[in-house]
Amino acid sequence: MMDVQVQMWSEEFEKLIFRTTTPSVKIDNAVCPTTTVVKVDSARKHGILLEAVQVLTDLNLSIKKAYISSDGRWFMDVFHVTDLNGNKLTDESVITYMEQSLGSIHYLRNESVRHNGLTALELTGTDRIGLLSEVFAVLSDLQCNVVDAKVWTHNGRIASLIYVKDCDSGSQIEDCKRIERIESMLKPVLKGDNDIKGTAKTSVSMAVTHNERRLHQMMYADQMLFAVRRSNANAIPVKSDSPVVTVENWALFCYSVVKVQCKDRSKLLFDVVCTVTDMGYIVFHATVNTEEEAGVAFLEFYIRHTDGTPISSDAEMDRVRQCIEASIERRDSRGVRLELSTKDRPGLLADVTRTFRENGLNITTAEISTSGNTALNIFHVTDAEGSTPSAKTIESVREKIGPSNLKVKELPTSCGHRKAERDRPIAGTGGTTTTMLLSLGNIVRRNLYNLGLIKSFS
Repeated sequence: MMDVQVQMWSEEFEKLIFRTTTPSVKIDNAVCPTTTVVKVDSARKHGILLEAVQVLTDLNLSIKKAYISSDGRWFMDVFHVTDLNGNKLTDESVITYMEQSLGSIHYLRNESVRHNGLTALELTGTDRIGLLSEVFAVLSDLQCNVVDAKVWTHNGRIASLIYVKDCDSGSQIEDCKRIERIESMLKPVLKGDNDIKGTAKTSVSMAVTHNERRLHQMMYADQMLFAVRRSNANAIPVKSDSPVVTVENWALFCYSVVKVQCKDRSKLLFDVVCTVTDMGYIVFHATVNTEEEAGVAFLEFYIRHTDGTPISSDAEMDRVRQCIEASIERRDSRGVRLELSTKDRPGLLADVTRTFRENGLNITTAEISTSGNTALNIFHVTDAEGSTPSAKTIESVREKIGPSNLKVKELPTSCGHRKAERDRPIAGTGGTTTTMLLSLGNIVRRNLYNLGLIKSFS
């Protein structure tokens, strides 16, 4: 009898362990006529929301709505997603992969698998026309072949994550003296003539962090350092299409409430959650809604520090607001999108970016990749003033690089919409505690309803 009881207890314990370490994932194409509904139910741990959103983002899915609740010890989320064309998901291989990936988010994944055998360079500094041209020229002279890279710019600063290998051997660069030489040659280029002392950085990374999350971390660290160094400089003017972010404390329930209204675009939720998580906050409740016709997104987060306390000062509120605004803006592609597809060769990027520089084009974002012997590169470029380059300039660049290799693509609109309505106020901005109470009450009831835990939202 005792043996039977022990066996039953052991089986129940195994079920409990499985339940607490393996998220439950349900994907439903029937419940909503316009989106695929993804439900994730799991034990809560710090960073799990970011990991779930990262899976959806890496599949190039657009998150139209989201209901997030992780108060207590459980994490329960609902995401309404489509592909980038606004269609529900029908590819069974994508659905299966998504189920498997979301079901394993409790386990640490090595993000550097695809970059095995490569050396990762992390670069930050003051942006200027021709900077990437100089960086790629130095790497070419040092016999470094660029295999993969991502480059972001924001408010006159640049961050880049560049993966290279030795041109001759095709292997990872591991020699310490050679790495030191690469760093010593790149740092003066990044500093230029106008860099504030101490803000240009070069380093070799082990590259175990998700690429885009790492870029956010680099730009966040640079933003904090640069903010101190330029404390007496003039403030950067606010653009008319800048995101609207408010941060308030709700002391009664120990929450800080972050509300965001901005132009909708892909990867928006990832960028905001990434920043909030890396700043050391936990999201306990949140909603995401998008307005298709206006192309506007509304996000609301109820957050605390990891120790359970809300934001403690006005200065901290300002820092959170500024960092979230920056995380939204730095991925917003500006200028003309140019796509290069051609046979890869040593010095290709140095030659292409030199042509951009000679024609007065500034690279605002870049995504470099190779597939076999083919280079697949995407650039967004502006003129020296940050405006859209003239058609004549673009055609001149194409003629020099090769019209069949360099294609001009129309700038992607924000999830199908070019212009967002900016005159709608954020609900609850400047409101009373009662408004916040109703807001949180609604958000919790809505989340519980969408999670299937209550039968009525009213």
